[in-house]
Amino acid sequence: MRPRLNTTPGSRAHAYGAVEWGLLAATALIWGSSFIFVAEALESFRPPVIAASRLILGFLVLAAFPPARRPVARRDWPTIAVLGVIWMAIPLLLIPTAQQWIASSLAAMINGAVPLFAALIAAIMLSRAPGKIQLLGLAIGFTGVALISLGGDGSGTQLGGVLLMLLASMLEGLAMNVAVPLQQKYGALPVLLRSVGVAAVVTLPIALLSLPSADVQLSSVAAVASIGLLGTGVAYIAMVTLVGRMGATRGAVAIYLMPVVALILGVVVRDETITIGAGLGIILILLGAWLTTRRDSSISE
Repeated sequence: MRPRLNTTPGSRAHAYGAVEWGLLAATALIWGSSFIFVAEALESFRPPVIAASRLILGFLVLAAFPPARRPVARRDWPTIAVLGVIWMAIPLLLIPTAQQWIASSLAAMINGAVPLFAALIAAIMLSRAPGKIQLLGLAIGFTGVALISLGGDGSGTQLGGVLLMLLASMLEGLAMNVAVPLQQKYGALPVLLRSVGVAAVVTLPIALLSLPSADVQLSSVAAVASIGLLGTGVAYIAMVTLVGRMGATRGAVAIYLMPVVALILGVVVRDETITIGAGLGIILILLGAWLTTRRDSSISE
């Protein structure tokens, strides 16, 4: 069966409430710190091993919740398989691959472009542009991402790594749109569990061919465990729930806050410095996030 790729607006037209802000904060904190964990994991493991390990661990976390095991109609499995590839398997392979050549903070900053791609793809799929306030917020936020990227220390920044991160971001923006109808139909967890399962099956053979030959460090094992249990388990639950409530454009704003977390952790954990441009970028990201989460007047109640 050929999968149908479509999307719908979120179920909530109002501005963010307490629940939405909580989901936003959890997602940003966990995913913002995951880039440092990936850098640590790369000390012992190759990218396919990191990707498959985090997917397997994330699958186990999700499967522990009975609502995630609710049945899904067979006709929707082709779309879920597509999600498993474009949302999970490919991006989670690309991110650690890119981080072999670029700094973890820069990887997070580039990943902050996901809301821009999500908004563009949503406009195409829905044949409707986001509201003026949302467009302004996206523009301001992406400007902040660009400033942070330009204001970084530039260590390990190679074109290949930047391009891989941009590709991962585009695929995530597409997947966020594709996931909305299925999540609203079945709930977040059943779709997420099956998507992660598909991605784990896809990446496992590659991982088995990439098992490390060097000594494995305990810190790298702990980093992979953290990425899998939190980044692919808890954070994805929070993110897909947020996207289902607010829509792909406004839900994806959680990605804006990841560079903020990454920069702070870079200073505290890795002794990185924040330039004036990066500081201004953080302010613009927060302003863009606030504007993008305003009430979407194009959604009727």
